[in-house]
Amino acid sequence: MSQPPATKGPERPQKLAWGSCHLFALLRLLARNRFAVDRSRWYLVPRMVAESCLSTLFGIWQQFRLGDELRRAAIAEPPLFVLGHWRSGTTFLHDLLALDPRHTYPNTYECFMPLHFLLTEEYMTRRFPIAGHRQMDDVPSGWDKPQEDEFALAFLGQPSPYLSLAFPNNPPVDEDYLDLEGLPAVRRDAWKRTLYQFLARVARKRPGRLVLKSPPHTGRIRVLRELFPRAKFVHVVRNPYSVIPSTLRTMKVLFHGMGMQEPKYANLEERAFAMYRRMFIRLEEGRQLLAPGQFHELRYEALAHDPVGEVKAIYERLDLGDFEPARPRLEAYVASLGTYKTNRQDLPPALAAAIAQNCAPVLTRYGYGPEAE
Repeated sequence: MSQPPATKGPERPQKLAWGSCHLFALLRLLARNRFAVDRSRWYLVPRMVAESCLSTLFGIWQQFRLGDELRRAAIAEPPLFVLGHWRSGTTFLHDLLALDPRHTYPNTYECFMPLHFLLTEEYMTRRFPIAGHRQMDDVPSGWDKPQEDEFALAFLGQPSPYLSLAFPNNPPVDEDYLDLEGLPAVRRDAWKRTLYQFLARVARKRPGRLVLKSPPHTGRIRVLRELFPRAKFVHVVRNPYSVIPSTLRTMKVLFHGMGMQEPKYANLEERAFAMYRRMFIRLEEGRQLLAPGQFHELRYEALAHDPVGEVKAIYERLDLGDFEPARPRLEAYVASLGTYKTNRQDLPPALAAAIAQNCAPVLTRYGYGPEAE
């Protein structure tokens, strides 16, 4: 895989992302954590509340202006879900699949401003452009880049494991929403309804087959299949000896960048391994529910070595249509990337031993070992 040397650029302050929440969702987030905002970050709260009020008002305005159209919005084609644990190459694969002009996807603005993007996106992205690279891996960022719909769900008021980012020193929250198993039917239905409505609005703005990527979806195949019976799923897997150190680094970056507390990183490894084990257990259960033409799996190492060839195989295995119309844009994109090396992660002996123990089923299934990529 290749990519141009990255230069850090300006980004929208991540802590203020919570100001994109519906006002009641933000107040509920603060209340459930007993307003345990660190003194050094109290200055953020008035700004987030003000942003949240404005975002909620824009949402009411959008509903007033487009209410009838929004109620009729529907998803015409079954979506394609990119599955995989964090730091497994899902962003790269999502970006590649999004290049097909027949595809559509929720972008960063839509996922961070889900209440009102139909009315505000064109103006706001011109007025307040963002550029630069993600802090955890130097991947280019921008309002128009494909983004995780999990952020939209959280900002719309749905429970999400991502809400733990706001208060990293408190116990994890909404862990049952990592796979949606065990939830009362009313909560599961509310989650499905919110996701469908958001995606239908994205498809209304830019029609096409939706290509979606959020790592928590890896454990949600059963529920996603209930919502979209003909959906397709592609899972990218990567060596846990690379994934886990990179995930721990990403968690630290996000806890610092989106947290309302100065993170202490307590029990970080335990939290990461608990999510990893749960995600892969649900993945194994979910893939058994799918027809052969609904699920395809590939390795990150193969994707990095031959991006165009691996994407072509996805089209063939999942019957996504003729690959040739997409080929020119993929080849041009890959050719433009330049030379890129993935971040090297420290692997202390204790962490290597913990990976061997906690990720044993994945190591055995895919034949991974502690060798470097």
